[in-house]
Amino acid sequence: MSVITRDEAQLRAQLLDVHRYTVELDLTTGDETFDSRTVIRFTARSAGDTFVELKPASLRTVTLDGQPLDPETLDGNRLPLRGLTAGEHELRVDAAMRYSRTGEGMHRFTDPTDGETYVYTQMFLDDVQRVFAAFDQPDLKAVFELTVTAPDGWSVLANGITEHLGQGRWRAAATPLISTYLVAVAAGPWHSLHTEHRGLPFGIHCRRSLAAHLDTDAEEIFDVTRACFDRYHEKFEEPYPFDSYDQAFVPEFNAGAMENPGLVTFRDDFVFRSAVTDTERQTRAMVIAHEMAHMWFGDLVTLKWWDDIWLNESFAEYMGYQTTLEATRFTQPWVEFGVTRKAWGYDADQRPSTHPVAPEAVDDTAAALLNFDGISYAKGASALRQLVTWLGEKNFLAGINIHFERHRFANATLADFIDSLAAATDRDVHAWAEAWLRTTGVDTLSPRVAAADGTLALTVDRAGSRPHRITVGLYDHDLTDEGRLTPREHVSLDVPQSAPQPIGKRPALILTNDGDLTYAKIRFDDESFEAVRTGLSGLPEPLTRAVVWNALRDAVRDGELPPAAYLETARTHLPRETDLAVAEGVLAFAAHEVTDRYLRPEDRPAALATLGSLCRDLLRRTEDGDNPGLRLIAVRHFIDVAAHPDTIAAWLADDTVPGGPELDPELRWRILGRLAVLGATDEAAIAAELDRDPSANGQEGAATCRAALPDPEAKRAAWDAMFASDDLSNYLFTATARGFWQPEQADLVRAYVPRYYQDVVPLAARRGPAIAAAAGRWAFPYHAVDAENLDLGEACLREAEPVAALRRKLVDELDDLARALRVRDA
Repeated sequence: MSVITRDEAQLRAQLLDVHRYTVELDLTTGDETFDSRTVIRFTARSAGDTFVELKPASLRTVTLDGQPLDPETLDGNRLPLRGLTAGEHELRVDAAMRYSRTGEGMHRFTDPTDGETYVYTQMFLDDVQRVFAAFDQPDLKAVFELTVTAPDGWSVLANGITEHLGQGRWRAAATPLISTYLVAVAAGPWHSLHTEHRGLPFGIHCRRSLAAHLDTDAEEIFDVTRACFDRYHEKFEEPYPFDSYDQAFVPEFNAGAMENPGLVTFRDDFVFRSAVTDTERQTRAMVIAHEMAHMWFGDLVTLKWWDDIWLNESFAEYMGYQTTLEATRFTQPWVEFGVTRKAWGYDADQRPSTHPVAPEAVDDTAAALLNFDGISYAKGASALRQLVTWLGEKNFLAGINIHFERHRFANATLADFIDSLAAATDRDVHAWAEAWLRTTGVDTLSPRVAAADGTLALTVDRAGSRPHRITVGLYDHDLTDEGRLTPREHVSLDVPQSAPQPIGKRPALILTNDGDLTYAKIRFDDESFEAVRTGLSGLPEPLTRAVVWNALRDAVRDGELPPAAYLETARTHLPRETDLAVAEGVLAFAAHEVTDRYLRPEDRPAALATLGSLCRDLLRRTEDGDNPGLRLIAVRHFIDVAAHPDTIAAWLADDTVPGGPELDPELRWRILGRLAVLGATDEAAIAAELDRDPSANGQEGAATCRAALPDPEAKRAAWDAMFASDDLSNYLFTATARGFWQPEQADLVRAYVPRYYQDVVPLAARRGPAIAAAAGRWAFPYHAVDAENLDLGEACLREAEPVAALRRKLVDELDDLARALRVRDA
């Protein structure tokens, strides 16, 4: 079997103590495979049988304590080790391993700009066995010594400092004790920049074709890195535990980044080659902070089994946002979290696939991989933010430092973490954990006002079971500034309350969870909703506005607010919005969910016109150049909602938007993609644009445009590329899928909806979890909001036995589809 169960991992951990891996990788043997030689030194605590994992293209030789083992005994990814005696052992494995095009194992990429080739590893969650033989589970930590042979002109990065030995051979310094999934190698003709901070070498690296763009942002990236590094050393008593800190921006990376100790890998979209907003720069800073937090929580102290993945991700997510706020120039990371990440968590927590932040039943690695979702990241980080609010930051950090001291270079569980926190406070942290980490679903908080003793008193009603410490915002109409809402002194409450809270005279708006300190949906009473409808843009703080917009979003999704009313509110208030994350989040939801899914097809043209008019207002407001980020958001969304080609075609021809900005590659491909949807461009124009921009991003842009052409042959070619061939890389698959389904082309692609369910199941089984997830998300016929699509999908789940990664995506997409149908019927 390709997965390992929790029971098997526990048995193997009881039997083995793994000491050291010596790994030699040869990357000069061709384009399809590389050579992998591994020596594992380990102790068996008693006599017994076990197995080691690897997925070779060919297994040449295996020896155990100098005695040859038969390579033919390899069963799938398991090589049995039978008859072990108690004591020391040495296993040697010599194999050829396949390069990947899906971002798993050892990914290989050739840059279309200059023909240079790069490889990098992504071992998480259980893909180390695609690179070298290993006892692949997180609680069998060991020391790793790596030697890599690479082509001339390449440099090699690894977890430790690397040394070039000559003749293409590179040796990495031995690691401290780390888990198998954290081993990392990245090799190629990197463009590298170096500095030193607090005695440690820092480096940033990217493809040569992105060198100029990295150079432009290098000082910002280094400044953020240094600031976060210093802030963590103020928070944590344990010093940074590795010998260097490299950050490599790598191509076709599936995640945002990966916390390999000493060598963090990022998707190289974070090397900006086109204009971006300051919120996007803030997101890059947050990801840097997030991954650095993992050096302590995840790498120094690692989960024992994958049921505690939240211990890694929730902590890093919380610390990433909080440290970005505390240590960098960015002042509103929690606004972006509230608008973007928290919505991700709320959505995930209301689907059938929801699970506790700390689930108790993660039986194998396939199940574990499914839990890297909005629950483990956004909900978990929200829970920790609420914990800090309830516990106090001083006690929280004291508990964290106890945890690091107790479990450094080892493994820990939820129980260990809670015990560490409990050692720093008199509060009942165990009861808090049961209420917050072992339960599912979203509580809802609603205000209720009643007269009491000659004044008004507030009760916050809770639909749900968790305790909440919240801030309630009370806002009055500003008598001197029509449309502005003025805050009173905020009220802090524990929910459930012991008694109603006196509030004096009736405020215009009662906002539960002002400041967004807890994780809960909120509702408005009638007076508050009227204040929101007329005065939302008059709220003074962007985080307050984010909480209100999220509440309106939830009300639409729950069928309590008509989609058209959301659009009307956006049309009224968004032209006066100043926060970039709020503007982007509201426009994205209004376009992708409200207009494309929640409104009926006959209402879509009017909605597109409304959004286009809104974007024009933002463009007029930003003509003076004072807010280039807001203008860029308006330009992007105007392109995306254009119902007629004339204006954006003129922009493309002139290579500029009147009044700016000039078109960069991202905007040119965006316009061409929309023109393709509208049938206002052709293959010749796409090919010409690709000649102008032959980069990897250009290849992806061309794939999206070609798939979006309203032509039967173009659709057939795109479909065959995705489902009939395995040639597309993970990024090109996603790019093609994103162009294929378009609401404007529903009749043209109608026959492909049932074909999707026929073709996606074998594709997912054939190409593995990364492509399965991409096919379940990006290739899903999201535009087809009808009962037939829902019936076909449910039949697929019942009868076709999709692999776990695809099943999870289909369950989620079908639940979203059912929700869209309910909203339409509401």
